[in-house]
Amino acid sequence: MAASFTLRGALLSVSRLRCRTPGPPAGAAGLRFVCNAGPEERRAGIIESTEEYRFVERLIPPSRVPAPPRHAGVTPSGWSPPADSPPPLPYVIRRSRMHNIPVYTDLTNGSRKMTLIRKVEGDIWALEKDVKEFLKEVTGKELPTQVNEVTMTLKVKGHFDGELKQWLTSKGF
Repeated sequence: MAASFTLRGALLSVSRLRCRTPGPPAGAAGLRFVCNAGPEERRAGIIESTEEYRFVERLIPPSRVPAPPRHAGVTPSGWSPPADSPPPLPYVIRRSRMHNIPVYTDLTNGSRKMTLIRKVEGDIWALEKDVKEFLKEVTGKELPTQVNEVTMTLKVKGHFDGELKQWLTSKGF
């Protein structure tokens, strides 16, 4: 019984449909599919052309960032290439996807300034010790730091991104 009500509702909704082109309502055509296209128009297939695809390829962004060209020193934009071999330290700081040193500033709770060092591999505690020593020479006081071993990040209180980037570049990262 429920199936007949469902079928009846479907038939009624089909009869209320109208074709997108002017003509008689769909109910006048019964239950047939209402379309003004002839049989020869429905059989037209898709033609695939590979000749023009070179124009499309220009518009598709690359899937990865290419390796930067070799530079002897600092570029005019201020970017400097990493050393050919990593320094002999117990930790390594990998460059970001755009080949930059992953040191960022963060402003939280309105006025709390933090510097974040990401992409640390190896002994993060040795990096924390070296950063504390370096910043003590720069500022004259020992700054609080926070180590996150799960995300392998190091936070330093204050904005010291420029100094830390220059220091890490001089180390060979």
